[in-house]
Amino acid sequence: MFVYAVTVILALATLVWGADRFVLGASRSARAMGLPALLVGLTVVAMGTSAPELMVSTTAALQGSPGIAIGNVLGSNIANIALILGLTALVAPIAVYSRLLRREFPALILTTALGILLMANNQLTRIDGVILLVAFIALLAWIGWLARHGASNDPLVSGHVTARLSLPPLWRNLCWLVTGLLALLASARLLVWAASNMALELGVSETVIGLSVVAVGTSLPELATSIVAALRRQFDIAIGNIIGSNMFNILAVLMLPALLAPGQLPAGILVRDLPLMAGLTLLLYLMCRGWPSPYAITRREGLVLLGIFIAYQSWLFVLGNG
Repeated sequence: MFVYAVTVILALATLVWGADRFVLGASRSARAMGLPALLVGLTVVAMGTSAPELMVSTTAALQGSPGIAIGNVLGSNIANIALILGLTALVAPIAVYSRLLRREFPALILTTALGILLMANNQLTRIDGVILLVAFIALLAWIGWLARHGASNDPLVSGHVTARLSLPPLWRNLCWLVTGLLALLASARLLVWAASNMALELGVSETVIGLSVVAVGTSLPELATSIVAALRRQFDIAIGNIIGSNMFNILAVLMLPALLAPGQLPAGILVRDLPLMAGLTLLLYLMCRGWPSPYAITRREGLVLLGIFIAYQSWLFVLGNG
């Protein structure tokens, strides 16, 4: 058990590091080859923020662990709202601006509703995967439209576009890209192996491990981004980072187990995890809309979100059956 736990920690650390190096190398390589910064941001960098979830879910689906693959998606979305925004609000209360409520939140609610609708029959099919792929392409096109029409400071755009002013040589960037990709592949395989064995040792399902340890670990980049943005009083980016990540998780990451390993959903998803993800999304919208505090997520509300996350994790491990 100790070996598996240490392996999970090391694999998660390598996964986060690999994602950072992959994004760095890919974005700089693309810029060095003359591609526009906006295009790079909307493709390589945007996907890179969800690279840990993307790689883990792909690996888990291919290795026959759908509980980890799907649990990672839903657990990450739950952790992004309840844990990450909860902790961020405790560090620095988050002010909310109106354009988030007009554009980003409706998009998140529609995306979440689509994911729930596709899983409502207790299975994911390849047709569901194709629908998610089409919706993902539409999301990228929408973000591109926002950028082209004078909304380059939109949190969904500014949270993902990274312009590098001074670029190292191309060969060095390509080395970082390959190194990051290899680190992602190796750590994802190691993480899925260790998480599966940890679930067996603890007597819980792989879904529980995917919803807890793996989901929290793959959400660490979002945690760092949101806290730093809040401390710099870039509140739109702090929330936009979470909204964008949750939409990418549902559309791009959930698409992979649907296409690669279609089948029945793991037990507990429909009655526990999907309703909680939907409820947290609506709760976040209400908090940002002005309930109970006007257009802000205060420290008190951060404590509420954090309490929900702790209760949820406790529920997972007390039941232990996923």
